[in-house]
Amino acid sequence: MASPLTTKHKIIERNVTLLAVLAFITVAIGGIVEIAPLFWIDSTVTKVEGVRPYTPLEQAGRDIYVREGCYSCHSQMIRPFRDEVERYGHYSLAAESMYDHPFQWGSKRTGPDLARVGGRYSDEWHVQHLKDPRSVVPESIMPSYGFLAETALDTSNAAGHLTALRRVGVPYSDTAIAAADADLKSQADPEADNAALLKRYPKAQARDFDGDPARLTEMDALTAYLQMLGTLVDVNAARAQERAR
Repeated sequence: MASPLTTKHKIIERNVTLLAVLAFITVAIGGIVEIAPLFWIDSTVTKVEGVRPYTPLEQAGRDIYVREGCYSCHSQMIRPFRDEVERYGHYSLAAESMYDHPFQWGSKRTGPDLARVGGRYSDEWHVQHLKDPRSVVPESIMPSYGFLAETALDTSNAAGHLTALRRVGVPYSDTAIAAADADLKSQADPEADNAALLKRYPKAQARDFDGDPARLTEMDALTAYLQMLGTLVDVNAARAQERAR
């Protein structure tokens, strides 16, 4: 003899409309429990010391990175698993991507994760790798991006780009926007006075990146972006800060 509970289950399973209504109610309750608390907190991202907006040159390099689809093979999210941390470095913090539009997280990797690639290789290594990947990584299947070294970087509207980013929440100051065009050019100029730039953007790296100081190229911008990834935050201090909370 079937139990009353089994009988009720059969009624629900055989009535498509009733099953759909009950499933909707269950999902709605779960959604409310997960989402409602977010309306009572100021931010879902814990800010950590060191995170800053990108310099105009870094942002230009990031735009090239997105344009060329680098995200398709290289994520920027180290997950908190031992094998990932030992290979790529400290796991990624949400705050490190708080000014990314769009962020470059993901788990699909044909190549290594790049969240902390900054400073691991020289500028020359990056340039050579982008020009001829197999010359430095024989097993690489990455296509060549040598054309970046021959393509002049568009410097016509850095201020407008920063203004657009400020509208979606990136805290660029009026001073930073006013100096954007000049900052874009001077960061890759080894002869420029970059004191003001470095004050606006702590830990920014100012030098010729592509090996050709006479020209400002897309290779300069992309290399500058790659060289800053993962270098802004002291992850050990950030981890201690998280534990203190």
